[in-house]
Amino acid sequence: MLSRVAENLYWMARYLERAENTARLINSTTQVLLDLPAGATFGWDVLLRVVGLDALYGQRYGQPNEADIMRFLILDEENPSSIVSCAHDARENTRTFREVLPMELWERINSLYLYVKANAERATLGRSQRYEVLSGVIERRQSVVGLLMGSMSHDIAYQFIKLGRNIERADMTTRIVDVNSAVLLPTDGAASRATLERLWMSTLNALSAYQMYRRHVGVHVQGASVVQFLLANPHFPRSVIHCLGEIESCLSVLPGFAEPMKAVRRAWRRLAGMRLDDLPPVVLHEYLDQIQADLGDLHGALSRQYFHLYHAPASEQAMWQQA
Repeated sequence: MLSRVAENLYWMARYLERAENTARLINSTTQVLLDLPAGATFGWDVLLRVVGLDALYGQRYGQPNEADIMRFLILDEENPSSIVSCAHDARENTRTFREVLPMELWERINSLYLYVKANAERATLGRSQRYEVLSGVIERRQSVVGLLMGSMSHDIAYQFIKLGRNIERADMTTRIVDVNSAVLLPTDGAASRATLERLWMSTLNALSAYQMYRRHVGVHVQGASVVQFLLANPHFPRSVIHCLGEIESCLSVLPGFAEPMKAVRRAWRRLAGMRLDDLPPVVLHEYLDQIQADLGDLHGALSRQYFHLYHAPASEQAMWQQA
């Protein structure tokens, strides 16, 4: 397989996962705001910092407010991580190598793009319409995943799709968890505990994790247990540790996996060594930042090994292109 095709597959998967998880993050944040009692504070600008887009937003819009932030995250084509941009870029990556993918996949991704283009403006007009449109994005992207899992051969091309999906998914899971670390709770103890339970329930719902949490952890929603479940439960498909396991599985069948595998195992060891019980918000935020940095290092190792072959010795290029 050519490194260009591998990179396009990888980024197609990342763009699709980012579009879905940005929709999940916005819906989760909206629910957090609706659940906040008197005395608790949370600003939309926190959402920009969580996704790492506060500097770009500041250059384009200035002071943060809900309407502009929604336009920036959903509709703004100058923001490469907006839902519209991600749907467009996934579509373009798919269009260039349709011959290696199931025939129906192009139709599903093109349909997702057309849906986003037709409805993105409506999603910026009010919270109820926003929830409806973003839920439509999530559903359509899930149909793409189902088609890939059920009708694409699990060959090397598929492994690059899985790599992109799981790196992006792990990163966005940490960012959705991170939203709660920015909420300033009321000083009243009973109100604070009730608010925290609602906030963590919103986090579980944003990741479609509530029922699985109840099944495997318990009916009581507690922050420490939610963090443990979403970061370190090996069976839940959106947990960080599960995503790292999927990445390791993909790499094991690819040639020249040594350096990326080291990066995965460094991330795994660091996460396994974290004490996740009753973390103060500041410490949790620092832990999540470190996980995101480890995922960035993993992406860099993958890029150097598989996508930028002109940096590699001729012997490595030949080995990869024969795969």
